[in-house]
Amino acid sequence: MTDSPWFPISLRLSGARVLIVGGGEVAARKLRLLERASPRLELVARELNAELAALRDQGRFHYLGVEFDPAQVSGCRLVIAATDDAAFNRQVAAAADGQGVPVNVVDDPAPSSFITPAIVDRAPISVAIATGGAAPVLARRLRERIETLLPAGYGRIAQFMEQRRPRVKALPLPQRRNLWERFLDGAGPERLLSGQLDAAEALFSELLTAAPGVATGEVYLVGAGPGDPDLLTFRALRLMQQADVVLHDRLVAPAILDLVRRDAERIFVGKRRNQHTVPQDEINAELVRLARQGKRVLRLKGGDPFIFGRGGEEIAELAAHGVPFQVVPGVTAAAGCAAYAGIPLTHRDYSQACIFVTGHARADGELRLHWDQLARPGQTVVFYMGVTTLPRICAELIAHGLPADWPAALVEDGTQPSQRVLTGTLADLPAKVAALAPSGASLLIVGEVVRLRERLDWFRAGGPRGGAENLP
Repeated sequence: MTDSPWFPISLRLSGARVLIVGGGEVAARKLRLLERASPRLELVARELNAELAALRDQGRFHYLGVEFDPAQVSGCRLVIAATDDAAFNRQVAAAADGQGVPVNVVDDPAPSSFITPAIVDRAPISVAIATGGAAPVLARRLRERIETLLPAGYGRIAQFMEQRRPRVKALPLPQRRNLWERFLDGAGPERLLSGQLDAAEALFSELLTAAPGVATGEVYLVGAGPGDPDLLTFRALRLMQQADVVLHDRLVAPAILDLVRRDAERIFVGKRRNQHTVPQDEINAELVRLARQGKRVLRLKGGDPFIFGRGGEEIAELAAHGVPFQVVPGVTAAAGCAAYAGIPLTHRDYSQACIFVTGHARADGELRLHWDQLARPGQTVVFYMGVTTLPRICAELIAHGLPADWPAALVEDGTQPSQRVLTGTLADLPAKVAALAPSGASLLIVGEVVRLRERLDWFRAGGPRGGAENLP
């Protein structure tokens, strides 16, 4: 591995003089970056662009004039040379070097004694990425990746810990470290990221007075979306990475499960070997039991947990037993599958309302829905879990007033590479679906908006038409 001549440090600039030479966009960008550290900013430039002129008028920096003088470097903590004249920038660098003042020449590492990294700012936390001037675009790309991994509120965690250090200082060093590790590994950070300062303080106080090793568990009820991992929220991904155990069902795509922390215990609660669904009461009890063991429990559900996901039942049980929990919404199947199928759920010319209903039959085999309200023009109706009852659904909608040629579509494995979209009418769609025998998770969309699919079908997964069947 090649050694780097650059050593990363954090430099205190508050109240220190920092000189910028240049009056264009590059100089303005450097000024905006440096302002975060509260230095005494000074600037020399023959001309100021509109932004810098406005900042000067606001008193954001001290304008020294149009001509650079090496004497201006004296007493500065840093110097930035940011003009569009490379030779002149090097003269500024030579003047700074001659007085022992660190200098950065923008886009010219050779005369620079320091470089400015790409920064992820979560004050008081900062992450700096530098390539020694070799690949600044790569550094910016890495910063973008890290930005997605560090929530914007992460600085609150550092501030919280700093403010409570005096209360922990009396403990022996090993116990101090253990307390903070338990706080960070537990529910404390999530409480702070959610703005629940009082709850975080309560957890901290509990850890401070509890016996070493005592942990507090929590349940994360997370919507995994319809299948495409790119549709996960930042919070969902963060909780998936820190969970100790995950309970998931068959609607969670394998690509999403791959994003769960690798050493987390996985418990499948979708189907048993005898093909019976795991009773909801057992799932509820397992969530409570695992949380009481001090574990961070991820309940991962396809789509959104509060839309036909029985999430309300699960958190009601957790609340009844005093188990801390949080809910992370997901992209519900109707929104995700319709978007990837090129079928807008609403459209001013075809659909002014959208209704989500379950097509799952009751235990007695009956499908009791308000058919007269569903069988109306001017709206889109989305049926979840409606494959097995599809013939009944189509027959009831026709019987209650919709024409037999009313458009309908079945989306199988929506948002995933295996996605198939079967389009037809209420009269012929059941036969088409039966002939193709879909085995994946499917969603039924009924309404005139289905006619738009032929023009709006943008998702091509696996070929010119992807895995889609575009039936007339």
